Amino acid sequence: MTTSLQLRSGLLRCDIRPDLGGCVAGLWRGDLPVLRSTPAEALTTVRQAGCYPLVPYSNRVGQARLKWAGTSHPLVQNNAAEPHAIHGVGWQRPWEVLEADAQFALLSYEHKSDASWPFAFDTSQAFRLRDDELELTLSITNQSSQAAPVGLGWHPYFVKRPASHLRFAASGRWEMGADKLPTHRLPSTGLDQPCTTLDVDHCFDGWNGEAVLSDTGLRICLASSLNRLVVFTHPARDTVAIEPVSHVNNAVNLLGQEGMTAEALGLTVLLPGASMSATMTIRVEAV
Repeated sequence: MTTSLQLRSGLLRCDIRPDLGGCVAGLWRGDLPVLRSTPAEALTTVRQAGCYPLVPYSNRVGQARLKWAGTSHPLVQNNAAEPHAIHGVGWQRPWEVLEADAQFALLSYEHKSDASWPFAFDTSQAFRLRDDELELTLSITNQSSQAAPVGLGWHPYFVKRPASHLRFAASGRWEMGADKLPTHRLPSTGLDQPCTTLDVDHCFDGWNGEAVLSDTGLRICLASSLNRLVVFTHPARDTVAIEPVSHVNNAVNLLGQEGMTAEALGLTVLLPGASMSATMTIRVEAV
């Protein structure tokens, strides 16, 4: 199995580890890291990666229990002592390299029903590096015999420098309980503030698909076909996670509560054989 891939275009370099959850080990512009970055061969855990895929759901499934179609499915608690299941299964499984060259890579993972997720699916990731941007496409096909809930997203960790400033527009923010699960939605205009003092761990909806992270050296423009954004950082962290996602945290278990609909939560239900795709682009410019 291929353990690492490297894409290069102009000043950009992207290292990928198919065997570690199909993750981006690092993204650099010249010698300057854009994401939290480790050379591919030196990366030992996906938890230190620059970015990894969120499939077939993002963020948390509360108490590691999926309630679907009248059945309660216990899931694996996959985040240390936390009682929830988190970030899907793709980030913790090896991916196969289907195609690769100097500026493009295509990976795939085939999931059979197991204790981590009860519905079979196929998923693929495409990485394309151009002179000033990295474009990612993530797709999933329901291979189970019944309609299944799915979600997609990415978990990129951007380097937080002393002058880092994050700006994006949204219409709502989901408040979080002490158990790290969403409780209710409040109106929000998004964020427009320095990252050094930012303390946030929330899902924003009504996002227009654009976010800008800038500092004295780089201007990073994040764009996605998805319309929800999870942002996580606090003053002690040296990264800011800016995560395009398709649905609200714990959406599958919020469905039907207090009139919460699949549309409002962003939850997609795929019929057998049906597919879903999403894109994310990271454009990097010198200031």
